[in-house]
Amino acid sequence: MNIVLVGFMGTGKSAVGKLLAKKLDWQFIDVDQTIEQEVGMSISALFAQSGEPYFRDLETKAIQLVSLLEKAVISCGGGAVLRVENMEELERNGVVVCLTATPEKIYERIKHNTDRPLLAGKNPLPKIVELLKSREHYYKRCHITIDTTHLPVEEVVSLLLTEPLIASKIK
Repeated sequence: MNIVLVGFMGTGKSAVGKLLAKKLDWQFIDVDQTIEQEVGMSISALFAQSGEPYFRDLETKAIQLVSLLEKAVISCGGGAVLRVENMEELERNGVVVCLTATPEKIYERIKHNTDRPLLAGKNPLPKIVELLKSREHYYKRCHITIDTTHLPVEEVVSLLLTEPLIASKIK
């Protein structure tokens, strides 16, 4: 059994995932980092060189592999939910948790990060709103949703550890 974190960039998937894995003494896997190591370049460079469809194909292959693991906390990129086959793989051996936040909080969290290819430009807030809206129905498929807007990482992890769907499977 795995715990899979999905959601838009800036919702806390990496921070929550690392702490959760540490508390459970499980492996932490960041799918984007796995892809970067595989291809030897950053996600933004990969987008620039080969485009989003190529990246999504690599992401699907990486998800197929990490879904085979046991006792892993898996953090997926924000768009991983866009492909049904990704969600099917992740659900097969995991509880899928969607972390959410308001567009304003997401912007606040990521505004100094220049490595976000889908948000390139001077004012990314409208793009954040647009992408959140377009992905909303994909995120609704998840087993659990937690709004991280006003929660510290430690509290999100505590909520996950006491969530009945997860607590019953990690004992």
